[in-house]
Amino acid sequence: MTNHDILLRKCEHAFEFAGRQLERLVTTYPDFFPMYTQQGKWKHSGEAWTNWCEGFLGGQLWLMYQHSGQEIWRERAEHYSRLIEHRKTDRSVHDLGFLFWSTWKRWYDVTGEATVNQVVIEAGRTLALRFKEKGRYLRSFVAEDSLFIDIMMNVGIIFYAAQQTGDANLWRIANEHCLTTRRYLVRGDGSTAHEGLFNTETGEFIRQSTHQGWRDDSSWARGLTWALYGFGTAYYFSRDARFLATAQACADYYIAHTPAHGIPPNDWDEPNPPYPYESSAAAIAASGLFNLARLSGEPARTWLYRDYALRIVDTLTEPEFLAIDTPEWEGILKHGIYHQRKKLGVDESTMWGDHFFLEALAKAIKALGEME
Repeated sequence: MTNHDILLRKCEHAFEFAGRQLERLVTTYPDFFPMYTQQGKWKHSGEAWTNWCEGFLGGQLWLMYQHSGQEIWRERAEHYSRLIEHRKTDRSVHDLGFLFWSTWKRWYDVTGEATVNQVVIEAGRTLALRFKEKGRYLRSFVAEDSLFIDIMMNVGIIFYAAQQTGDANLWRIANEHCLTTRRYLVRGDGSTAHEGLFNTETGEFIRQSTHQGWRDDSSWARGLTWALYGFGTAYYFSRDARFLATAQACADYYIAHTPAHGIPPNDWDEPNPPYPYESSAAAIAASGLFNLARLSGEPARTWLYRDYALRIVDTLTEPEFLAIDTPEWEGILKHGIYHQRKKLGVDESTMWGDHFFLEALAKAIKALGEME
């Protein structure tokens, strides 16, 4: 059996395991939207910090349906998507892309139903209301003066709403947000800051900051992978070469600074990190790298990004990360970190880690099939 065949089998086994874990989650805790585990358990009283993860469970159920074709997964996916429909007008968070791209956009991709598409479009319009003309950025949930790198993973839904409606102002907002993020949060070496702070009266940029990284001037791994993936999405919609170059710079930084197995720590700059792995960042990176492999247009980069994404998936499908040999563990992917500073979900499973892992698995299976 070739290495190609072995990895394909590992991916299929990981999907089967994920199905068992998701079945367990939706039957044990019906209509519950977990964020991270405590000692491997989804149900606990830990702090949330912000309300941004409700799309990832439904997203995983859609991924299970797309992979298996089994109607039970579609029924569950539609049910959990409907449970968050009211969030399409939620102006309190910057995460509507996470909520609706994972769920209602996949629903629309499956059915082509116009009423489903309208929910996605309305969520994009709502997110655009966070735009600050002075400074030209979508403000984070934290404060008016705050821009998060995470928002690069959500701005795609504004591009999409603009594309679907022909609304030039939505297009302007999405484009200007990306340009502002590129200028102030992405550094010359491809590393990223978590947050940028602005003078709300003048729009002047003040400084970089962080909530989840080691220092303001360090590079928090998950934030960089949000940028890697998000700027790729911005390029997909806009075809602005600056966004592709930015995504590639982030990808190159990730590859250059991460151990050979492909899994980073919480922050690359933290000396002697207490936890060696942040698996959710690796899952996001793998999925984003598969996207970049298709977007780059350069054969050498296509090969590099696809090969490295497959390396990450190969590592994450080992029992060290996949909870397949940990019977009491309720999540799918171990060794994720939510908020190290707040001690929330540290060395645990996370909903987004599991979601982007399944997304990366689906892309890996497709890539391996094309390589035959």
